[in-house]
Order: sequence, then C-alpha cells, then structure tokens
Amino acid sequence: MNKNREIAQRVLAGVGGPENVKSVVHCATRLRFVLKDEAKANTEQLKNDDDIIQVVQSGGQYQVVIGSHVGDVFQELTSLENFSDKAQESENEKTKGNIFNRFVDIISSIFTPFLGAMAGAGVLKGFLTLALTLGWVTETSGVYTVLFSISDGVFTYLPVMLAFTSAQRFKTNPYLAVALGMALVHPSVTALAGETLSFFGIPVIIGPSGYESSVIPIVLAVFIQSYVERFAKRVIPSFLSTILVPLLIFIIMAPITFIAIGPIGTVLGDLLGQAYNSVYSVSPIIAGAVMGGLWQVFVMFGMHWGFIPIMMVNLAQGSDSLMPMLLPAVLAQGGAALAVFFMTKSIKLKSLAVSSTITSLFGITEPTVYGVTLPLKKPFIAACISGAIGGAFVAFKQVQNFSFGLVSLLSLPGFIPQDTKSISGVIIAIIGTVIAFVLAFILTLVFRFEDPAKSAEKPVQATNQSNNGLDSDGLHKTERYTLASPLEGKIFPLSEVSDQVFASEALGKGVAIEPSVGKLYAPADGTVSTLFPTGHAVGITTVEGVEILVHIGMDTVNLEGNGFILAVKQGDKVTKGDLLVTFDIEKIKEAGLSIVTPVVVTNTDQYLDVVENNQTEIVVGEDLLAVIVEK
Repeated sequence: MNKNREIAQRVLAGVGGPENVKSVVHCATRLRFVLKDEAKANTEQLKNDDDIIQVVQSGGQYQVVIGSHVGDVFQELTSLENFSDKAQESENEKTKGNIFNRFVDIISSIFTPFLGAMAGAGVLKGFLTLALTLGWVTETSGVYTVLFSISDGVFTYLPVMLAFTSAQRFKTNPYLAVALGMALVHPSVTALAGETLSFFGIPVIIGPSGYESSVIPIVLAVFIQSYVERFAKRVIPSFLSTILVPLLIFIIMAPITFIAIGPIGTVLGDLLGQAYNSVYSVSPIIAGAVMGGLWQVFVMFGMHWGFIPIMMVNLAQGSDSLMPMLLPAVLAQGGAALAVFFMTKSIKLKSLAVSSTITSLFGITEPTVYGVTLPLKKPFIAACISGAIGGAFVAFKQVQNFSFGLVSLLSLPGFIPQDTKSISGVIIAIIGTVIAFVLAFILTLVFRFEDPAKSAEKPVQATNQSNNGLDSDGLHKTERYTLASPLEGKIFPLSEVSDQVFASEALGKGVAIEPSVGKLYAPADGTVSTLFPTGHAVGITTVEGVEILVHIGMDTVNLEGNGFILAVKQGDKVTKGDLLVTFDIEKIKEAGLSIVTPVVVTNTDQYLDVVENNQTEIVVGEDLLAVIVEK
C-alpha cells in the first residue's frame, strides 16, 4: 500500500466512510466532497492529520485540502473497494442547502473535471499569441496551426465537454448528452449564426455567434435531458430501450434545445455578462479592490466557482476583465509567504513558506493560504490589502483577458489581443502584480506575526537553566512528560532519516532508532490510537495527551505486513513496556529497506518543546524523549 492510498483511507474514514459520501471531485489541491451528513465527519481528526493541510466546509461542500498531489490521492480514493460506485451522488438525494450553495456545487462539479485541460489550453493559446506578436511564428505556419487547433479547440467545442460533465452531474447518459453538444456546435448550425430557421413553422433563432464556446445552453439542455431520459425508460419496454430511448431523446431534445433552451441560455448569458459589466462600468477601481481584496476569501469558501460562468460568458463575447484584477490577489499571497520565510526561525515554516511562494506564482494558493498566511493571520490580512490595491490598479487601467486559464503568471500572454497584438495590458498587469507582491511583503514585515519558533526557543532555555522548572525570569514554570524508548538499538537525529517528511520534522519532533531487536514496546501508558494493518506503524496517545508515532523502518508498508506480527489492536489500552509489534529485521533488510525507525511526537506544536536523549545507544525502557509542558 502506498502513502497516497493510506491518506485516501484516512480521509474516507474521516468523512464518515463511503456510506456518508454522495459525490467527490478534486481540483488543484482539494478533495471536494458532498456528504450526506457533515456531522458524521470527524473534522478535528482530519485537521490533525499531518498529510492534510486544512478542512473547509462551504458552499455545500466538505473540502479536504491535500496539496499538489491531490490527484494521486483522488485516484487511490476512487479505487478503494466499494467506494467508486458511491463517489457519485445518488439519484434520489439532492444537494442540501440554499440556492447559492446548490449553484456553487453544480458549477464546481461540472467544471472541475476538465479545468486543467481548459487552463492548459488557455495558457498555450496565450503563448501562441505572444509568439505571433514577437514574430516567432506566423498564422500560416504548421507549428502555429497544429498548436492553435488544440488550444482553441477546447473552447470552440466547449459545449461538448460541458455536456459530458453535466451528464455525470445530472445522472443522465453522457454519450447522448455529448451528441446534443455536438449538434449545438455542428458546422451547419454555426454557419447560420444570427439567422432564424423554421422547424415545422416554429421559429428557431440561432444566436449571433452560434453556440461555440457557450456554457449555459448545453448545461440547461442536459439538465432537461435527465428528466426526458427517465421518462423514456419508463414508457419504452426494456427489450427496445437500446435503440428507442436514444431515438426518443434525440427527437424530443433537439427541437427543445434549438427552439427554447438555446435562445433562453443565450439571453441568460447575455444578462449575466451585462450585469457584471454594469457593475464594472460604475467603478472599475471599486470592482478591482473588492475582487482583489476578497478573492482568497471567496476561494476559501468555494464561492469562486460562482464567477467561472461570468468569465466564460465574458470570453464568449470577446474579452474578460475579471481575471486580470485577480492576478495581484493571487501573487500577493506569495509575497506575504516570502516575508514569512525571511522572518520566521522555524525551519519547517521556512520550508513551507518558500515552496508556497513558488506555487503561488503558478496560481496554486491553497498551500500558501492554509499552510502559511492564514494560520499566522496578519500575513493573510497583509496579502488581502495588497491584492485589493493591485486589483484596483489593474481594473482602473481596464486590462482585458482573451483566453481562459488559471490565474497565474502563465496567464499573462492571454492578456494580448489577437487583433492588435498590443502588450500594454501585459505590462500593466505585471506592474499591478508587482505592486501587490512587494506591498504584501512589506506589510507582513511591518505587521509582523507570532513566530511559532519563538515559543519553542524559550522553554529549552528554561529546561537547561531553571530550578524546579522556574525560568530565570521567575515567571515560567515547566514540567516534563518522559517517554521511554520503545526499542533497543542506536539513536540517530531525525535529520539523518532518508524520508524527508520525518527528517524535516514536518510530522513532529523526535529521534530515530536503528533497532537491534525486532520488538516494539509501548513508550508510555496510553491508548493505541493508530494501528496500520500492515503493522509497520503504530500511534500511541498517552494518558497526558502526548501523541506518539513509531514508524518501523522506511517504506516498510510495501511489505504488506509480511514479517510483522501485531500484539495489540487499535483502541487497546496499553501500559508502558507492553509488547506492541514483533518484526523480522532480517526480512526487512532482505527487501532492501532501511530499518531506521522514527519515534516522533506528532502534536509537538501543543507543547513548549520536545527534548531528545543525548545517548548514542539505548535499551527498552530508558528515557528517550522529554515533552516540556508549561504549568
């Protein structure tokens, strides 16, 4: 079992098991669940999981933030036994919540599956425009034609992709829905854009631009198709359903779509675009300040999905002013994170801050927000203020976007219009983004924040210099919780462990032991809180609340329990010195795996410090770690 599968299993258990899941999709960093009952989810357990950045409940979704490897976890999650069939919403159960929550859920579930394809195509299209502007290619060259066909094709035939994902959301045949989407963008229909046809005397109005790149008409059509299909299956005998159900759907849905749904969808799209443009035209500065300042708040609560249709409608009408004003908001979080990198003394936070700064450049801000700026509060506020100022500047200059993509530096070429090839919009967007990034950096330095490393430094001094736990300043009194060695062998610092998750102390402070005897014992009185069936890892929660994880060897999960014998069950009460696991050291070595075993306190952040034994060798029962607690 690989690590992603372990994470998937813990997440599934944390959300209440497969029986509590109505549907699940994932975006760049999150698993987005729709649960039958969110009260059944163990939110605290998930938040305390070291492989989970954060849990957000919003917009009718239960969002588990994993990070950039969420796709791998999602793949493992949906492959779990008895879960893949439950990963979609039941026909008889609808999303609960108000209209806005339902709207957000529908939009996110329809766009999320191919959001990466759209973003990639949008970035490619932007770079092709940049290449044309710089004279690197011509519109008649083979390179341009081939790459433009894939980048533009995604948007030209967008109704086809929307048809498929909408069918999955509305529980109807996806191939019949795709056929309906193909009809909307068929060349014969597109050629009649702006004209009116007659269908048995009923006028059929084709929109001025046809239905290429449209969003609302196909979503509405597939929604209605779901009801037509249910009706067809009820009235047509099962032995004739293979042919007659699709035939009846085509006969009913094609006229309805072109006569009613298409024009209605076009009107709704126009109204949506006009509503946005009317607000934008009143004061671009205010619009930019509001969107730039609150964008990350919208993302946190999943509300940003409600703006996707606006962007798509704007682009279908020629250009979009929304995306450019959001770019400063995204990069501002990176600026704040970079300031945290320079200010903090925590090695773990430094590593997370610098990596988060880099990911924010590419439009991925969840690790930045949930891992760095939001927990520290003031950096998040500094970034929001800076995003508002940068967004107001970009909006004031009325920068436009001409191709869809994730809000990142890679979207900049999309700000070049294909007709004039002017790069003025790109320059202004860069200036606004730099303003936001630098200002967020400076404001974070000015506002400052409570460095988590500082509280850890002082207790160490108190431990070494105090009498009876009283610090030299006479104010702080501490006590120790002692943890015995669960193994016999050589002691190494965690930093020497080959697994960087342990070495970086991302899971908590502790030590590593190279065992000489294949027996693992309880380091303190407590409860077996975590026990993998493979036996390679055991978690103990002591009676004082200290959470200890012992991971026998590196990558030993790949042995799938071979060579491990469990002496306890999860939930068992244990006493210091009780046998937990017997393991075969030679078998682990024969498999080419390391037997070095980390022993870490996973809730280190709840204590003043964790102090290790300075010995190089140890036997079972000797003092190994001391957890320092302020009285």
